[in-house]
Amino acid sequence: MNAVKPRLITPFNVVAGLILLFGGVIIALRFTQGLSFATNLSHATTWGLWTGFKLVFVALAASGYTLTTAVYIFGMHEYHPLVRPSVLAGFIGYTLFIFILLFDLGRAWRIYYPFLVQPGPTSALFEIALCVGLYYTTQFLELTPIGFEWLGMKRWRKVFVGGTVGMTIFGLVLSMLHQSTLGALFLTVPTKLHPLWYSPYIPLHFFLSSAMGGISMVILVGMLSKRIFSHKMEISRETLDKLTVGLAKGAAIALAVYFAVKLVDLSIAGKWHYLFTPTGVWFLFEVLGFVLLPCLLFAHGHREKKPRLIRFTALLTVLGIILNRINIAIVVFNYDLPAAERYVPHWMEYVVVLTLITGGVAAFKWIVQRMPVLHDHPDYKASH
Repeated sequence: MNAVKPRLITPFNVVAGLILLFGGVIIALRFTQGLSFATNLSHATTWGLWTGFKLVFVALAASGYTLTTAVYIFGMHEYHPLVRPSVLAGFIGYTLFIFILLFDLGRAWRIYYPFLVQPGPTSALFEIALCVGLYYTTQFLELTPIGFEWLGMKRWRKVFVGGTVGMTIFGLVLSMLHQSTLGALFLTVPTKLHPLWYSPYIPLHFFLSSAMGGISMVILVGMLSKRIFSHKMEISRETLDKLTVGLAKGAAIALAVYFAVKLVDLSIAGKWHYLFTPTGVWFLFEVLGFVLLPCLLFAHGHREKKPRLIRFTALLTVLGIILNRINIAIVVFNYDLPAAERYVPHWMEYVVVLTLITGGVAAFKWIVQRMPVLHDHPDYKASH
C-alpha cells in the first residue's frame, strides 16, 4: 500500500472549513440566544427540522448493524472488507444524532437527567436514550481495533477483536429496540400525524425502513470510498461490484417486506379512501416512487448484475428514507393546523443540518486517510 500524505489545502477542506466556521457561529448563537432565535418552533409545533434529521441520521446509521449482522452472525464473510467503513459511517451517524439532539433540547445541559435525576423506565424517550447510549458505546468499542492497529497496541487490539461477535449480537438487539421505539414516539400523537403515516405498527415501519436504509448506505459508502480513496481501498473494482450485486438482493427483500407491511396496514385500518386526496397523492409518491420502484430496481440490478443501477437505486432509497422522516416530522405533522400556523423551518435550522453533515463527512475523510479502515494493516493481514 503506497502511503499518500493527506494535503491540508484542498477544495473540499476549504469549503468544509467555511461551512463549519459559519455553522459554528450559528450554533453558538443558538445556545446563547435560545431556540426561539435560531428556529421557528412554537408551543404548537415543538418538533421540527432537527427532529426530522435526528430520525434520518439514526436510520441511515443502520449501515453498522446491518453489515455486522450479515458478516458475524450469518457468516457472510465475503462482505468483511466493507465492515469497517460501514461501522464507521454508522458511528458518525449516531454522533450527528447526539449533536443535533443537543441543539434541539431546550436545556441541553440537563441531558443526563433521564439517567441520574429523574429516570423514567416506562418512558419511550428513556428507552431510546438508554439504547442509543449503549449502542453508541458498542460501536465505539467495535471501532477500537482500528485505533489500536494505528497506535501499534497489539494486546488491546486482540482483546477487543475477541469480543466482536458478542458486541454484534448486543448491538443488533439495541438497534432493534431504539429504531422501533423512535417510531413508537409517534404513537403518542395520533391526532397530530396524518392517518396515512400514523399506524399502531409504526415502530415496525421504522425498524424495517432502517434496515433498507442501512443496506443502501453500505452500498453508497463502498462506492464513494472506492472512488475517492482508491489508493487506500485494497479490494478491486470487480470485487466491489460483485459485493454490490449481492447487497442488492438483501435491499430488495427489505424493501419488499416494508412495502407489504404498508399495504397490510392500509387494509387493516381501512385507509384506502385517503389515497384519493391531495395528501394521498403525496403518500403514493413516497411509497411507489421510493419504496416499490427501488425494490424492483434492486431486484432487476441483482438479477442482471448491474452494479451502476444498484448504486443509483441505493441513492434513491436513501432519499426515500429522508423523505419519509421529513414527512412524518414536518410535512404531515400537525396537518390540520391552518396554513398560516404551519411550521416552516428557519434558515438557521438548515445551516445547522448542513454543518453537521459537513462535519460528519470531514470526520470520515480524516479517519480513513490515517487509519486502517479501507485496507488491512500490514501487521494484521493474516488475521483478517
